[in-house]
Amino acid sequence: MRRRVGGADLAAVPEVRHALREMLEHWRERDSAEVAELLISELVTNALVHTETGAVVTATVADSRLRVEVRDFVAALPPPPLPGRPVPDDATHGRGLALVRSLADDWGIRSRPVGKVVWFELNGAAA
Repeated sequence: MRRRVGGADLAAVPEVRHALREMLEHWRERDSAEVAELLISELVTNALVHTETGAVVTATVADSRLRVEVRDFVAALPPPPLPGRPVPDDATHGRGLALVRSLADDWGIRSRPVGKVVWFELNGAAA
């Protein structure tokens, strides 16, 4: 799956989540697919809210592993999620990367010549 989403177009978040759901329709690991929908929503929202430049979202399944990448076009890296530091219950920001860190099997951030890529991977069984 590959999608380009426009800057500050938060309507794109459910569209990307729906496209991922369709892509993973035959993935045997339903719990992982639901986690993937949550995490892709967080990363796309972060890219749209914090960069206003849009993003390119890709998702691939290979060897029973899902990899999702969200590339934006702003070089500034997000602050890393701090382990053991809770986000206040009434906070409206700050949970996205913490969720990725705690739920993904692997994740990271790569700088690009223009922008960055935030990615995560989940293990599962491909149909």
